[in-house]
Amino acid sequence: MAQPNIPNITPIISITVGQTVPLLLASIALEELALAHIVNAEAEKIQFVVGTLTPTPIIPTISDLLTINASVRRTLQDVIKKEMLLQFKFENVLDLLGLE
Repeated sequence: MAQPNIPNITPIISITVGQTVPLLLASIALEELALAHIVNAEAEKIQFVVGTLTPTPIIPTISDLLTINASVRRTLQDVIKKEMLLQFKFENVLDLLGLE
C-alpha cells in the first residue's frame, strides 16, 4: 500500500485582533442559531407525537410519550452543554475587548 503524499502547505494568515472579534462574535451567533433550530425541531417532534401537527389527531401511548420525553431530554441536555461553552467563548471575547 502506497503512502499518501501530503503537500507542504504553509499558509500565511494575517489577522489583527480587531478583525478577530467580529469573526468570533459571528461564529457564536451562527452556533446559537443552529441550537435554536435544534430546539425548534425537538418541539416539533413533541407536537407530532402529541398529534398537534397532523390533521387527524394521534393518540399517543404512555410508552410513546416516555420515549419521546427521553429523546428530547437527552438532546436538550446536549444543547444546554453547548450553550454553556458558547457562554464561556463569549466571555473570552468580552475579556479580549476589555469589557468585562
